[in-house]
Amino acid sequence: MSRKQRSDIGERIDIGHELLYLTRDDCMNTELTRQDILDLTRDALIAHGRDEYEMPAKIGVHPYEDVFYHAMPAYVPAHDAVGAKWIECYPRNPSEHNLPQTTGLLILNDVETGVPLAVMDSTWLTAMRTPAVTVLAAEKLHPDARIFGMFGCGVQGTEHVRFITKTLPKLERIYIYDIDDAAADRLIANVKNDISTEIVRGEDPHHLAEECEILCSATIITPETLSVVKDDWVSPGQTILPCDLNTFWDPAITWRADKYIVDSREEHELFRDEGYFPDGLPPVYCETGEIIADLVPGRSSPDELIVCSNIGMAVCDVVLARAIFDRALDAGVGRILPL
Repeated sequence: MSRKQRSDIGERIDIGHELLYLTRDDCMNTELTRQDILDLTRDALIAHGRDEYEMPAKIGVHPYEDVFYHAMPAYVPAHDAVGAKWIECYPRNPSEHNLPQTTGLLILNDVETGVPLAVMDSTWLTAMRTPAVTVLAAEKLHPDARIFGMFGCGVQGTEHVRFITKTLPKLERIYIYDIDDAAADRLIANVKNDISTEIVRGEDPHHLAEECEILCSATIITPETLSVVKDDWVSPGQTILPCDLNTFWDPAITWRADKYIVDSREEHELFRDEGYFPDGLPPVYCETGEIIADLVPGRSSPDELIVCSNIGMAVCDVVLARAIFDRALDAGVGRILPL
């Protein structure tokens, strides 16, 4: 951070004695557009691909079998962004407690002194950067795709549908599927005024797998493989972009893929060691950031089956958090609290 940038921050908060607290609404009210988020996420992925970052694999605790908490620190020098996200996932929250499945906070620090600059909600940030990664990968791996399929119609599924229209210029139709019909209806209602692309409710997972060139899943994450989408439903030339580890897909699909790409080798290996890939990890072709940074070629043949697994990286979180913080200060958004 330049001295001027730090001085500008110091005019708004007393660094080392105060911090900025940002609620979810505060984060949303910084008016970052989806294009801004795509640009910031692309920067973070390029930094990762070029090895211009520091980010240990996310560690976690598991109070219940279906629950995880993750601690996600990262430092991205190009954006003067350092901090850590603490996020948790309780799949039963919506039905049992009328609370979101995912909640969390992010602490952003001052690179020069280490003191906290901000504490902010991280659920909106996560809901934005996750689909941004998916659609940037789709743009590189399958730029001419006309049909996209989305498994899971919750917060992530809804944002994937909004974001995918921004990176696939030839997109004609989006298929969606959820075991909860009401969730699919809500997705359509929520996005109908935002996008003009046709949205079709798929009959079942087999239908989507047969119809779509690009397939994405944002469902639940469990150690056991559910294999909802079967290996023989998937064809050469498709691109599969899971956000839910190994849960949704028949493991045979990733093992026979011509290219298996992951956002972070280290994080996938950690999850494997924790039991989330009971059949092991297939050989990794490269990391997503290397594709985005044009360091490694993506699709080299129209007949390649490509699986690109993105489970979320803190480099994207802290870069987006830094932009939220800067925008919030400029706009006078948030509450200043004493340290």
